[in-house]
Amino acid sequence: MEITAAVTREQGSPPRLETLTLDAPRADELLVRIVAAGICHTDLSAPALSSLPAVFGHEGAGIVEAVGSAVEGFRPGDRVCLSFGSCGGCGACHEGAPAYCDHMMQLQFGGVRLDGTTTLHDGRAPVHGAFFQQSSFATHALATARNAVHVPDDIPLDIAAPFGCGIQTGAGAVLNVLELGAHESLVVFGAGSVGLAAIMAAKVAGCSPVVAVDPIAERRALAISLGATHAVDPSNHPDLLGELRDLCPGGAHASLETAGHVDSFTAAIDVLRMRGTCGLVTVPNMGRPFEFSPVSLLFGRRLVGILEGSSVPEVFLPRLFDLYRQGRLPVDRLIRRYPFSDIATAMADSASGRTVKPVLCMEE
Repeated sequence: MEITAAVTREQGSPPRLETLTLDAPRADELLVRIVAAGICHTDLSAPALSSLPAVFGHEGAGIVEAVGSAVEGFRPGDRVCLSFGSCGGCGACHEGAPAYCDHMMQLQFGGVRLDGTTTLHDGRAPVHGAFFQQSSFATHALATARNAVHVPDDIPLDIAAPFGCGIQTGAGAVLNVLELGAHESLVVFGAGSVGLAAIMAAKVAGCSPVVAVDPIAERRALAISLGATHAVDPSNHPDLLGELRDLCPGGAHASLETAGHVDSFTAAIDVLRMRGTCGLVTVPNMGRPFEFSPVSLLFGRRLVGILEGSSVPEVFLPRLFDLYRQGRLPVDRLIRRYPFSDIATAMADSASGRTVKPVLCMEE
């Protein structure tokens, strides 16, 4: 079928809307009419990690239009949120850890299905799709039953879209991995959508103190309003570590690094008390090597990498939807909506920090 998709053809250039051909759903696939799609910082860095031309987008939400013959649990008309891909057959998937699927890199960044085939064509050549097994910067996308989650009728799809990655990553880091409880301290480096989701989850868990570290004043204020007990400007503190340790006497029980800077990475480890845990959801310098001394880890401190909040989407997202309903996870306060045709502006606003969570609305 013909669809409209945002195609990135070269690094450094914004995507442009083009007419592409999308494959019909195979036996194990769903065809979803995309209503809304969140923009995540992974979408911004994806051109450097993926083959081009490509269609990105991995926080899609929409309406199922068709299902393959082997799909169970979904039917046309269902409202769904799309998340990350997993194979369902490897050891990690069988252990209930699909975020760490053996085929994770291919399924998220390979631009193809698990069998290596493409889903999109421009009339001349294939276009890389299947980004996170969705490529939702488009009017329609193919997904699988493993990365589609039912959305309750009372939750708008433009609100549900970011739950598929950014929200579950931050909330899952706190609730699934760090497993913090009442009166335990957390320092969050970076108050973007992932960091703010973590702060909201920390409030749900009863953590205190909860400290947000971000150079943008508006984001610090938003963090306080969402549950942080303190907010610190790292650019205005010659002794940032000392300030944080004053707020968390003895050191923090846990920290979460979402900012992706060398300084925040090292501070997130050094701020911990002995046997504290630092959760890492991104890496500095796009993964390029940098100087780091592991001495501070000798004091029982742990550094743990976290993908997608270590969640099982069909289990965890309904829990987060319930928290949203209760007013305890007010994701709507992070969102600014953009028409699909204005994707270049939305991506620029995400990159600059002007907007915490841009959401593209396909039908506006």
